[in-house]
Order: sequence, then C-alpha cells, then structure tokens
Amino acid sequence: MKHLTSLICAALVVLPASASAERNLIPTLNNQPDVCLDQPAEPDWMQNIAVRESYKRLLVQQIYRAQSMQRIVAAQSCECRTRYPSWDAAEAVYLEAYAASEYWDMVEATSEFRRLANELRLQAMPICEAAGNW
Repeated sequence: MKHLTSLICAALVVLPASASAERNLIPTLNNQPDVCLDQPAEPDWMQNIAVRESYKRLLVQQIYRAQSMQRIVAAQSCECRTRYPSWDAAEAVYLEAYAASEYWDMVEATSEFRRLANELRLQAMPICEAAGNW
C-alpha cells in the first residue's frame, strides 16, 4: 500500500509538468529559416499542390536537396546562393525526367535523390558548419 501511495504522489507531481511541456511543443506557422534568410520560395504549383499529389512536391524537394549538396561539395563553399539558389534547376529535372512518370517511379526516384543527398550531406555539412550555414 505504501508503494502504491508513492506512485500516486509521483504521478500527481509529474503529470502537470508533462502537460505543461506538451503545450510548449505546439508547432508554429512561422517557417523562418535559421540560416540564409533569403531562401527562395518553392514554385507556386508546389505550394498549392493537392494533397493526393504531394509525392510530386516531395520529389522536387529531394532533387533540390541533392543538387544543393552537390553544389556545396563541388564548390567547397556554402554561401547562401550556392546552397539555396532558385528552384529552376530542380524543377527542370522534374519536368524533363519525371512529370509524366507513374506514381511508383516517382516514389523510387524520390528515394534515390534522398539517398544521394544523404551521402553528399556528410561531405557538405563540415563545409557549411565552417561557414556558419548549417
């Protein structure tokens, strides 16, 4: 009985604190980046895409991310314009190679671009950390 009382008392102390912590985890709508404040916005069609077609947006985002990591590694520089250029090149790759593709082909391509970006990230991260842009 003594053990049960101790557990109840502990729960009464911890529960209000955890509820308060949960309230602090509410996401905000502020999407202000931490680095390179002038990052270009995604193309309008990507921002307004229907939920059922969001896999297309994800593919373009992964193309952009992979291209970004490639540019950083190639230039050995993480200037904002190197890391965050316009979306034109990524959009062009999507339109030329994937816009007419089937769903599963796009999902597979998204995985490939994600894998490439993650591999290059290991090389790009120290360059960007040194520049204060990570």
